[in-house]
Amino acid sequence: MAEVSKPVYTTAYKEHPTERMKAALWTGTKSIELGEVPKPVITAPGDAIVHITHCTICGSDLHMYNGDLNKVMEKGLIMGHEAIGIVEDVGPQVKNLSPGDRVIILPVIACGECFYCKRKEFSLCDKTNPSEELEQMYGHRLSGIFGYSLITGGYPGDQAEYCRVPNADLTCVKAPKDIDAKKLVGLADVTPTAWHGNELAEVGKGDVVGVWGCGAVGLSIQRLAKLRGASKVYAVDKDAHRLDIAKSFGMIPINVKHHPDPASYILSLEPHGLDRGIEASGFRSTNSATHAAMRAMGVEGDSSDTVSAVIKATRKGGNVALIGDFFYTTNNFPIGMLMEKAITLRGGQLYAEKYFPLLLDLVIEGKYDPSFMFTHEDDLENVSQAYHDFFNHKTPGGLKVCLSTAFGRAQARA
Repeated sequence: MAEVSKPVYTTAYKEHPTERMKAALWTGTKSIELGEVPKPVITAPGDAIVHITHCTICGSDLHMYNGDLNKVMEKGLIMGHEAIGIVEDVGPQVKNLSPGDRVIILPVIACGECFYCKRKEFSLCDKTNPSEELEQMYGHRLSGIFGYSLITGGYPGDQAEYCRVPNADLTCVKAPKDIDAKKLVGLADVTPTAWHGNELAEVGKGDVVGVWGCGAVGLSIQRLAKLRGASKVYAVDKDAHRLDIAKSFGMIPINVKHHPDPASYILSLEPHGLDRGIEASGFRSTNSATHAAMRAMGVEGDSSDTVSAVIKATRKGGNVALIGDFFYTTNNFPIGMLMEKAITLRGGQLYAEKYFPLLLDLVIEGKYDPSFMFTHEDDLENVSQAYHDFFNHKTPGGLKVCLSTAFGRAQARA
């Protein structure tokens, strides 16, 4: 293996001397404020400046909102890693983009040149994240990510009127101008994350699949599993409305309020077990008082309750993928069951750039429509309330909100 590359990317952007923009700023626990900050300008030769038209809030943003990552946050960080817009300016090394191009901004910032990028494992990039704390936690640095704390590089995010996009030829995906904005925003993070979950689990034709979680990512995993040829998909959640959405897409819903041991229930229906199990709900899905107590004492960070259920429900020799939010350590992990059942367990952040143009082509060809996840639309100016509603499960329609900037609204009227 080649020598590990040292991070070389500039994470902060150069500021325009006079022009300012509106942006969603982290100001503390459960506090996201719309503020005015200097507009970014070209900072490195491979940059693009994108005039944002639409963005959204990700479930993983709630870690920062709720205070889970306060130790690695900086007041005033611009939030967001799911957006689309129009290229306004490009640096001298940008070859594939021009001002006026409509683009999807991918969340993962990768160099395209290191050992991992050459393997198309872009979220493992060596060069774009200078966080020494992450290296101490995990033994390695991972890639940079927009708007997601100092441990992912501290890059200003794209819940804003403008975004500086490093290595824009790789980080931006050109998109047709006649496709609905919600379809494209859905391609920024959720759809490639969902595809990645299917890839990790190796979902294929005829597979019986179980997905824990019916949020935007979980539902997308389920739909894409069907698209990849899965014969049956079980959808596990405790939210009746989201389970109804899953059922409307042809999934088999399992409400954990009615079946508190979903693994045993699945095995009563599928004695063979699941061919592929995917965890897409993360540590927040547990209601365990034991976990709450251990977390309060600082002896456990994440709960493995759902992971244990997925492993139990998966057949011998099957595959399990972790795509939900997990950051820290867990107790009571079923290592014996994993080993003795010969299960392959994989996890990891999305290799976003790897899955284009495939995913965009699915949308252009009408084979997949990711806009279903946006059950509400609002203005960026209302981002503070949008975070509050999302965190408290009050987003109209129960899934995600698509936020438009003033520029985006003007574009829609044109």
